[in-house]
Amino acid sequence: MFLADQWKDYELIDTGDGERLERWGKYILRRPDPHIIWPASLNKSHWQKVDAHYHRSESGGGKWEFFNPLPDSWNLHYKNLSFHIRAMGFKHTGIFPEQAVNWDWIIDKIKAESRPIKVLNLFAYTGGASVAAASAGAEVCHVDAAKGMVKLAKENLALSGLADRPVRFIVDDVMKFVQREERRGRLYEGIIMDPPSFGRGPGGEVWKIETELYHLVEACSKILAPQASFFLVNSYTNGLTAAAIGNILTLLVKRKRGGAISSDEIGLPVTASGLILPCGVCSRWEA
Repeated sequence: MFLADQWKDYELIDTGDGERLERWGKYILRRPDPHIIWPASLNKSHWQKVDAHYHRSESGGGKWEFFNPLPDSWNLHYKNLSFHIRAMGFKHTGIFPEQAVNWDWIIDKIKAESRPIKVLNLFAYTGGASVAAASAGAEVCHVDAAKGMVKLAKENLALSGLADRPVRFIVDDVMKFVQREERRGRLYEGIIMDPPSFGRGPGGEVWKIETELYHLVEACSKILAPQASFFLVNSYTNGLTAAAIGNILTLLVKRKRGGAISSDEIGLPVTASGLILPCGVCSRWEA
């Protein structure tokens, strides 16, 4: 398992009965997680000492219940990276802490190169991977269909002291953007993507991961530079395994270029129980 175990500002305190108990800086949040199908390790008194609790609605969505005032946003640090954290809709906070294990890998791959690296980050959300790549010295193209998420990514880049780094922020449908990049002849040494199960582009384009992922990776393989360094695909889609993603990368990248593929779950350590909470899957190709 790829384990995100280097955090200091974030802690997964406990898990149980479909919920997480988490420390985000100095604030304690309680959020639902349907993958947690075991009982909590700590007693109820620990679970009641929270600043905010997100309640899922049976009709879909949900809402936050606040027990102490929270700022509109606060800062969370991971090594030399910084991010704005917020109590957002659909239980989100602005980053996925388990992705830190991918940030470290991306940074290591970029720093291992003695040449300029261009990195394309698709479905890039609030820019965790973009900030990581920029911090390592890469030129980054950050693409997401949601204008609001791109704005937050710009804020995170500046918060990390990297506002002067060469990062392009693009609001677009990822497939259309990749196809245009191919026509322009633009190539990338590193490609990152974290596709949703379902989504819509800014022009109403429909994305379904089961039918579109192979075609997107195929399109991306055409803009992967001859001396490319890496290709990373992350997913939170239920039923889509790391091995399945690895098969796609094998067919479209490894068989043509060689290199190695590693595929596994991503996890967070749980302080109270010593368990590992699985948080999606990832497959990585490296030259």
